[in-house]
Amino acid sequence: MRKALRTIPRIFSTVILFGSLTGLPAFSAMGEVSDVDEVDEVIVEAFRLPATLSETGSSVWVVDESLIKARGYLQLTDVLTSVPGLTINQNGTFGGQASARIRGAGGEQTLVLLDGVMINDVSAPGGGFNVGTFDVSDVARVEVLKGPQSTLWGSDAIGGVVNIVSKTPEVGFNADVGVMVGSFGTMQNHVALSGGNDVGDFRLSYNDIATDGISKADEDDGNTEEDAFDSETLALKGGVNLPADARLQISYRASDADTEFDSFGVVTGVQDGDEQSITEFSSAQLSLAIPAFDGRLQNTLAYGDTELERQSYTNGAPGFSAQGERQVFQYQGTYTFDPHHTLSVGYEDETATDGTTEVSNTGLFALYQFNPVENMTVSLGARQDDNDEYGTETVGRFSTSFAVTDAVDLRASWGEGFKAPSIFQTTFFCCGATAPNPALKAEVSEAWDVGMDWQFGSGSGGLSITLFKQNTENLIDFSFALGGYENIAEVESRGMEFAIDYQVTPTLTASTNVAYTDSEDGDGHNLIRLPEVTADVALNWQPTNRLSGTLVVVYNDEEEDSRGIVDSWTRVDLSATYTIGNELEFIARVENLGDEDYQQIFGYGTPKRSGYVGANYTF
Repeated sequence: MRKALRTIPRIFSTVILFGSLTGLPAFSAMGEVSDVDEVDEVIVEAFRLPATLSETGSSVWVVDESLIKARGYLQLTDVLTSVPGLTINQNGTFGGQASARIRGAGGEQTLVLLDGVMINDVSAPGGGFNVGTFDVSDVARVEVLKGPQSTLWGSDAIGGVVNIVSKTPEVGFNADVGVMVGSFGTMQNHVALSGGNDVGDFRLSYNDIATDGISKADEDDGNTEEDAFDSETLALKGGVNLPADARLQISYRASDADTEFDSFGVVTGVQDGDEQSITEFSSAQLSLAIPAFDGRLQNTLAYGDTELERQSYTNGAPGFSAQGERQVFQYQGTYTFDPHHTLSVGYEDETATDGTTEVSNTGLFALYQFNPVENMTVSLGARQDDNDEYGTETVGRFSTSFAVTDAVDLRASWGEGFKAPSIFQTTFFCCGATAPNPALKAEVSEAWDVGMDWQFGSGSGGLSITLFKQNTENLIDFSFALGGYENIAEVESRGMEFAIDYQVTPTLTASTNVAYTDSEDGDGHNLIRLPEVTADVALNWQPTNRLSGTLVVVYNDEEEDSRGIVDSWTRVDLSATYTIGNELEFIARVENLGDEDYQQIFGYGTPKRSGYVGANYTF
């Protein structure tokens, strides 16, 4: 953990400096426990207003820790695959580059947050985030906000937001250790320490996962060389409770990922080769929450820093390298006039650099939430960003929810989005050009969705239906004729998302998610690497409090790719857990139970039938 060792001293020195400047004590590794996850409905943190899931009026999907554990998920890609309307494109299992596409929007149009910190890669050509190396051993839940969310989070949120919420400390002192072994020489080790009291709290965790892997290039095309993957992650979260209910908090995550790849192939696009990528990533945030007026005004000051360094090797020789850093200062003040009216205003100052070029952006936003009539919530928002490269952009949003009965909710939302050109897009040129394109504009989008949520009687289940449409213009793409990037594309997406879960018997629960997405470019062509239909069916059986099992069937429709057609596929996964007391838990998981031979991206293979077993001990 080279980056972790370099960064931790700087974080603690920043905490001490912050405390001295404000007259507050420096960081302490003890604290109070947040019980936000124990309310009847989850508060959606990415919404930036204190709203429960049913009050947002937006299309939100939450995957919590219980589902992550029940299905035996290890990586963020597994979690996101379970979200209807979200598609994962990954060029090879076990650490391959992966993007998260929401309702047809590009992966670089999805903003990824870690505890509210923007972690998109500013050095990547499109500025997206690689979700392929992110493990979920320390994740409490994942929130997905679908559709443009630029009013809430500015640039990069033009297609939607994925907010990763890490686990919080627990009262007293706790520790847990875990190990898992399985196919392809895979081994995972995990340890976490947590503590909390009236003074403060902390949680420190370490996770290591390593595997010999399989060939990134499909074995059926004659590729037999295994491509290994090894990732280490260190995470810290904690805070100090101050007088007058104020709180100083820190969150930190660092990871080193070593991924082996395959080389370019003329026929399939990829073939066996000696390629390697080493990525060092860190994200840190220091925040201070100060309530006023008997808690009616909540003030939050935060400083976040995200760094990423990548180095690639070919046959052991250094090749492409990149580095990026984003620093963001945020203020948000939320005032509750009464239980029916809440106003929030915020300011953000962001600086991003790839080591050569620096870009700055400032944003102002206002959000207002009120209840015009009983059982109805309306949210309004507006934002203006001023970027020193592309200028000023103003966007707005609207959402509403209405409880028709105690069991039926209606919701609707409308929003605008924008995405500023990335540093790479504003600086790269070639092919005879003498300079990058100075006329690049921000990509812009507009979208709406409407939906209904119906909770069945006696808590036996529920049903959700959502219709959506989104238009995106001024899409940035590379032009060989220009020798650089220009605004030459547009996309229109429409579709439907359907979800249902039902308590079949006291011990058996069934659920299914289906998403239909029709996305076309300005010429009427279907977008590549985007299936029209994705679906999953899950059966959870819990005959006793100690034993539970989950069977998941995942379907992915046929896709077009730049080199050919990727056939539709169906994969079956089976997982089970058995607990002894409250301390020891055994885990078993079989992936691709039917031994399906399939691809996610043309030319890249996926694992055949494989299995994993492990155990966790808590004390």
